[in-house]
Amino acid sequence: MGTVHARSLDPLPMQGPELGVQADDLDLGEPEHEEKQEVLENKDVVVQHVHIDGLGRTKEDILTYEIAEVFRAKNLIDVMKKSHEARQRLLRLGIFRNVEVVIDTAEGVDALPNGLDVTFEVKELRRMTGSYNTMVGNNEGSMVLGLKLPNVFGRAEKLTFQFSYGTKETSYGLSFFKPQPGHFERNFAINLYKVTGQFPWSSLRETDRGVSTEFSFPIWRTNHTLKWEGVWRELGCLARTASFAVREESGHSLKSSLSHAMVIDTRNSTILPRKGALLKINQELAGYTGGDVSFLKEDFEIQFNKTLFWDSVLSTSLWGGMLLPLGDKPSCIADRFYLGGPTSVRGFSMYSIGPQSEGDYLGGEAYWAGGLHLYTPLPFRPGRGGFGDLFRTHFFLNAGNLCNLNYGEGPRAHLSKLAECIRWSYGAGIVLRLGNIARLELNYCIPMGVQSGDRICDGVQFGAGIRFL
Repeated sequence: MGTVHARSLDPLPMQGPELGVQADDLDLGEPEHEEKQEVLENKDVVVQHVHIDGLGRTKEDILTYEIAEVFRAKNLIDVMKKSHEARQRLLRLGIFRNVEVVIDTAEGVDALPNGLDVTFEVKELRRMTGSYNTMVGNNEGSMVLGLKLPNVFGRAEKLTFQFSYGTKETSYGLSFFKPQPGHFERNFAINLYKVTGQFPWSSLRETDRGVSTEFSFPIWRTNHTLKWEGVWRELGCLARTASFAVREESGHSLKSSLSHAMVIDTRNSTILPRKGALLKINQELAGYTGGDVSFLKEDFEIQFNKTLFWDSVLSTSLWGGMLLPLGDKPSCIADRFYLGGPTSVRGFSMYSIGPQSEGDYLGGEAYWAGGLHLYTPLPFRPGRGGFGDLFRTHFFLNAGNLCNLNYGEGPRAHLSKLAECIRWSYGAGIVLRLGNIARLELNYCIPMGVQSGDRICDGVQFGAGIRFL
């Protein structure tokens, strides 16, 4: 009896591609044996049975949604494609270590001459898994220890404890995640956490103890997240030399906020894209669900990427945001925007643009930043087709401004103030892509439009992170 084995479909990594050349970087030739494939495509078949072998604590009802499309296949090629797609959906649940597919002719008294049986051979993850890794943030690094209980109740729920110790931040948290059966993109999460961060540019130390709940769901091509967060914040001075303005902010506050985020992302990579666009909009309203902090906060991020000649990429980006205090109290230093550094307006020190007091940067209630970038292969293409393709030459022009607004004035006055004292910079350097995890930049920067109180980094500047202007 003939059997088609689909074991050549290796599992996709759950956390993005490994360090190496991306799929979009490869030039795949045309498939061979087109005549043979056409014969297979024209042969009508019926999928009579789908089996899942190897289940332990997983409930079968949640898997029914993931494999339903296999029954709609009309020919052998379609069966293989839909079986592969179902396999990826099963792996995406994060409850299986491995999933293999076996396609065989149907057996039994009800077997049809053109009937097929599809079997998914699964291997579940352990009840408890541990992890140790390093994480790169925006110009900071962390050591992360994690403990995970996957598939807690048998329907892809996940309970996670994570401890992170970094150069500027230490945190630990407990989270519970539950997807909607059949719609993994719709999911619910609850988080308990404590975060202690140091912000030397403001001589500030902040400790947050909080709880949050969030619901994520897609609408058409957009992804949305609704979130409620309640956090007890404790602010203190990082040094005895902290300015009076920072000392004034010290103390305790309770923030309760509702927020909404919308994302449209068509980029082929989040770290160093070659094509596609990104639109991200965030709104946060604090004070209407309790707490002693009240404000309305809006910010956005736009990015466009276009592949040009000679394997070069042109990228443009624009960030912006406004913070409107509600009530009589001024905004808190922990809620304001910050700008400057190797991940935003290059050529300036980390978050060293805008209002400051005695050398401590206080942030601002409105900002914008824009960037124009040209990424090209290294000269003479050393290491082409291998490690050398992880490097790109980088030419950039950045600009931006951060300030406080008088909300008694009109929009024209606000735009006028944001257009004053624009900081900008230009330069060139080298970019290294670390898989889909992070990227490193080493640039020679020439800052321009420097204002009194700004700290600059004239010359070589190193940056590491996951989000760059």
